[in-house]
Amino acid sequence: MNIDQLKQKMQQANYVFDDTLATVLFVSLQLGRPLLIEGAAGVGKTEVAKVMAAALDRELVRLQCYEGLDESKALYEWNYQKQLLSIQVNMNTQDKDALTKSLFSDEYLLERPLLKSIRSEEPVVLLIDEIDKADEEFEAFLLELLSEMQVTVPEIGTIRAKTIPFVVLTSNRARPLSEALRRRCAYLYIEYPDMEKELAILRAKLPHVDDRLCAQVALAVQKLRSNEAILKKPSIAETLDWAAALDALGIRELTPDVLRQTAGFVLKNNEDMAALEEAGEEEHRCSCGGHCHD
Repeated sequence: MNIDQLKQKMQQANYVFDDTLATVLFVSLQLGRPLLIEGAAGVGKTEVAKVMAAALDRELVRLQCYEGLDESKALYEWNYQKQLLSIQVNMNTQDKDALTKSLFSDEYLLERPLLKSIRSEEPVVLLIDEIDKADEEFEAFLLELLSEMQVTVPEIGTIRAKTIPFVVLTSNRARPLSEALRRRCAYLYIEYPDMEKELAILRAKLPHVDDRLCAQVALAVQKLRSNEAILKKPSIAETLDWAAALDALGIRELTPDVLRQTAGFVLKNNEDMAALEEAGEEEHRCSCGGHCHD
């Protein structure tokens, strides 16, 4: 696959991209290099992995990171119930060493996302989502996989990749990531889309929605993100939800009243709703010169 074919595949998936993103994806794929994508929550980092899985016709294997994540949830776990059952059935066997050895074989091994991705017969797209939420110890544990495409299971030994997955790591920058991890990855930073790109995303994902309404939604979202009082900036997914909700209501004009009535689709906490209300009142006072009366 060349870069033009990759771009064509992403266009077929209705993914809006620029040349920089396409180039980084293509080169990372060609070199077999993990890709670290950083940016604010909701800018579309996870979507990159989904689109690449579709473009490459590969399975998407996802590991969602969180505080306290360890290798038993990410790499492998032993099927303890099956091991206990085997011990009970074979407890009278003469060869205890053989029984012990058999308990730590593939038959009793439960694959988690990391192990599944490198033992797959067909290459997959491995998404390690929100790596910044995991502990530093887990981040260090990943280094062997990212650099050597292999993992170590103490009871079995080193397991090398049968196929090379395309690895995408995402981070919302909740904490700094180590230089060791960064050195092993290609890097991409994704910003919130500008007005033009946001409108292109709306048109691509919701082609049935009135174009004028899409433009009004895109402009309103841009204003919400630029408002410093809004704590949780609207994501691209929330922009799409809002436009779809307005369309479902048969609305063709995003008036201030409509904005307030449907703001729950784009703002997701009470503080931001209050900030929107305050901004609306301020705009009203400015437009009437402070002399309006109910």
